[in-house]
This record gives sequence, structure tokens and C-alpha cells, in this order.
Amino acid sequence: MKPLDDRTASDTLVLQGDNRLERLTEIMARLRAPDGCPWDIEQDFASIAPYTLEEAAEVADAIARNDMPDLRDELGDLLLQVVYHAQMASESGDFALPDVIRSISDKMVRRHPHVFGDAPGRSATEQTADWERIKQQEREQSGKAEARTLDGVALGLPALTRAVKLQNRAARVGFDWPDTSHVLDKVQEESAELVEARDTLPFDKQVEEFGDLMFVMANLARHLKIDPELALRGANTKFERRFRFIEDSLEAQGSSVEHADLAQMDAFWDQAKAAERKSHE
Repeated sequence: MKPLDDRTASDTLVLQGDNRLERLTEIMARLRAPDGCPWDIEQDFASIAPYTLEEAAEVADAIARNDMPDLRDELGDLLLQVVYHAQMASESGDFALPDVIRSISDKMVRRHPHVFGDAPGRSATEQTADWERIKQQEREQSGKAEARTLDGVALGLPALTRAVKLQNRAARVGFDWPDTSHVLDKVQEESAELVEARDTLPFDKQVEEFGDLMFVMANLARHLKIDPELALRGANTKFERRFRFIEDSLEAQGSSVEHADLAQMDAFWDQAKAAERKSHE
């Protein structure tokens, strides 16, 4: 990292404000210094990447819970990940945090010519198409244009999200079901194949068939304009809520899930469902 007095005017402009971002970069540099924190010194891009994904997930979790104080803290944790990666890159002379900020700032201006330039106004749908067109132009100019339709879909994405992105790429060139009914037919077909695999095939083939079913479910979500990750998070939250109702109900009776049988727990589950339905009437 550059000493403060060696930074260029543009670096100072990027880090302008009340110097809190600059303070964070200095803290990170100190942690990575030879006499800094032994754990931080040992890390590299690969070892930190899982934490970056985890912090992004925790941001999404705070948003789902509408917990603004927690969201503030989780965004700070995610920002630290950006600073951490930038610090490691600066140590190798590749780039530093000001370069990261400048790059994304330039990109946002470049990809919004209807806001920062003289391009005509756009609807959200038109802007999405323009975004992809400009993005492709950038790839071509940088020599990174994908040779194949599915190139460039990040491997590190959550599997359901990546499935939707792969399907969207294929749909752009016409490889797509014409309507939702065809996808529903495919869901039934893949479900039947999974049942057959469970009864007759080795475990690795069962895994494969299960993956096929998950993939087509992601396709169904795409056709219904549903975010499958968001939908599954909602289902997880609902399961947690109803299971806690079971635990609370059993506790009120002087019992617990460890001492209840399935019939008792199912009865309380049905009560939880009925209460939720009534609350929405």
C-alpha cells in the first residue's frame, strides 16, 4: 500500500470524505504488515474467498430479516473483504483500493449513458438489454469476449443462481421452452426419473437425477420470473417458524421434540399452518 504522502491526487479523490475508508485501508495494511496479525499475514486470495461469499450471504440474510442495524454491520464486514483483497493485490503490485473504486465508478458511468451521457431515456427492460450490449462491447475491447454462449458465467455463484444464468444465456440464442407448461412437463419427467433411479440405480446416478430435477426447477423459476434463491430462503424461514411453533407448543405441555412422536409434531405443524392461513385472510 502506498504511504499517504506518496498517493496521487486521483487516489486522494477516490478516498475523499471523512477519511474513514482511508482509515480502514490503513488498518488492513497494518494487520498484514510483517509485525501484524499472524493469521491475517498467512491469508491469500483463495483462503479469503470463502469468507467473502459468507459475508455476502450474511448481507442477504440481514435484508431478508429487514434488520437495518445488522445490515449496517454486515455491509461493513463485506466492505472489509473488498479492502482485504485490494490490500493483498497492492502488496503484489497488481492494483490497490483506489483502482478498484475508480474501475467500478467508470463502469457505472459507462453503462448508464442515459443518465451520465446524452443517450435517450430507457425503460428498465431496455436498460437491461443495453447493459448486456455495453458489457459485451467491453469484453470485445478488452479481448475477453466469450467464444461460446455459456462462457463467463462465474463458477463461484450459488448453484441455483448459476443454473438460471446459464439458462438465460441459452435462451438468448433461442434454446428455451416456449412456455411454462413445457417446463412443468419436464418437472414431472425428471421427478419420475429420480424415483426410478432411487429404486434401481446406484447412488451416483441418483445424485445425477436429483441434479437434473433441481436444474429444471430453476428453469421453472426463471419462466415464472421467480428468484429461486429468494424462494428457497423464504421456504427455509417458513420451516424454521413452524418448527419453533412445534417446540414452543410441546414445551407448553411440559414436553419436547426429543420426547414427542411424529404424530404429535405433525399435529402442531398443521396448527402452525392453519394459524398462518388465518392471519392472511
